[in-house]
Amino acid sequence: MSAPEATPELSVVVLSWNTKDLTLACLRALAAERPRHAREVVVVDNGSSDGSADAIAAAFPDVVLLRNAANAGYAEGNNQGARAARGAYLCLLNSDTEVRPGALDRLVGFLAAAPAYGAVAPRLVNPDGTVQRACMRFPGLATALCFDTLFGRHWPGSIVERRYFMRDFDHLHSRDVDQPPGACMVMRRDEYLAMGGLDPELFLFFNDVDLARRLWRAGRRIRYLAEAEVVHHGGASTKGFARFVVVWHRNRLAYYRKHYGALAMPYLRAITRWRALEEKWRAGRRHAGDAKALADERAFIDQCLREILQP
Repeated sequence: MSAPEATPELSVVVLSWNTKDLTLACLRALAAERPRHAREVVVVDNGSSDGSADAIAAAFPDVVLLRNAANAGYAEGNNQGARAARGAYLCLLNSDTEVRPGALDRLVGFLAAAPAYGAVAPRLVNPDGTVQRACMRFPGLATALCFDTLFGRHWPGSIVERRYFMRDFDHLHSRDVDQPPGACMVMRRDEYLAMGGLDPELFLFFNDVDLARRLWRAGRRIRYLAEAEVVHHGGASTKGFARFVVVWHRNRLAYYRKHYGALAMPYLRAITRWRALEEKWRAGRRHAGDAKALADERAFIDQCLREILQP
């Protein structure tokens, strides 16, 4: 009779969507480690069309591979992996990352020694080793007005932008943060599941912000641990997502509705319309002298706006 399989201490959930080469590199980095904490790797393939699932199954037969027929979204895909996981600790790890040796052990070790903390995240670095300044403060109503608009490029909106992006923090030392890098985060699995995980309404964006905000409201602290380092190639899945703009804005509206209530919605919808006007103005500068190209782009902007603001 074979010995029963040991229960892992850490479950690493990797969500994959059309990032075959990056996902394989991510899994190779995990497999190259000799971890202190026993771990399992759960890969959720979110309906990839690039052969990711078959390539993962062939190269990493020990990985728990869940195959979705269609893209269930970032939030639900990660929740699916968390439900299948068995470890006491849960790491949500983007497929476009490569963990540096010892990083996940440090994150688990921190949580094990710090019961007041609900989550911990590492320092993200670019492939050349430079630091990604990925921590942010929670977005407020002023942030919505200033983010990526003309208002944020000038005082006093520039102050709001600077605060939101934590430009006063060099990311070289550890500290408590509002919103850690979403590309890699470790929590206790029971706590993650008890909180409902990531909100599926936030299909692709703002779900990590929402989870962090719910942790803080529950009295749980979040740590950015600079001593743990993970390489992040950056936004590989979202770069290939054709409906990026529409989904981003709809998810932002859903986030603000959830945390600021229905009274904030007219304000947010007005800002969204203003953002569309800015894009039309930029289109006019890009297509000066080309009436057809300008008309086509402005029609596309109008179509996106209708989709964003639909009930």
